[in-house]
Amino acid sequence: MESNKLKAIIEAILFSAGRPVSQKELILSLEISKEDIENIITNMQEEYGEQARGIEIIKIENNYQLCTKKDLHDYIYPILDKRNKPNLSNAALETLAIIAYNPKITRAEIEAIRGVSADGCVYKLLEYGLIEEAGKTDLPGKPMSYQTTSEFLRMFGYTSLEDLPELPRYKLDENKQIVIDELIDQQEENKVEEIQEDNAKDAKGKTEAPMPEREGEEEN
Repeated sequence: MESNKLKAIIEAILFSAGRPVSQKELILSLEISKEDIENIITNMQEEYGEQARGIEIIKIENNYQLCTKKDLHDYIYPILDKRNKPNLSNAALETLAIIAYNPKITRAEIEAIRGVSADGCVYKLLEYGLIEEAGKTDLPGKPMSYQTTSEFLRMFGYTSLEDLPELPRYKLDENKQIVIDELIDQQEENKVEEIQEDNAKDAKGKTEAPMPEREGEEEN
């Protein structure tokens, strides 16, 4: 089957499904290899970008979905949904970030990191479908654990959790406060430079011999 025909079929499948479609489903429908699916969709993504289309194909783990471009959201939302836009508070975003970087974390562990109750934030994130229950743990009382969903990846534009930005290194000081490693390293480097400069000045002062006095200056 020619390439343009395959592209048309994939576009039709993704448009009709209205949800993430797995690679396995596309392979069974088109009867081509996984590598061919990936190459064709990559080519379609490039074409959509070059043609300044209002839609794009995104990858969520091993699934593909046809979506409108994120920067056009403000034009689409008032037409499709008259409800208020769902907004996440800073507390909810903090909770979501903790869960994203710590899959299968319990509510008690979230609260230990944030220092405040996380009940309201967890319920709100569950309501929006950004997190889900990941099963009970082996801890005393068998508390429920949580993890992010494919909806979280789709909303924030990630293919997988491996795409999350790398967290900065940190240390705890004597007051049990978080101190960023990079800042510590920079401060230590500055101190070393200052010490080296002071040592260089001292060495220069010691090695410089005094200027000999001229005969006229001795008589004076």
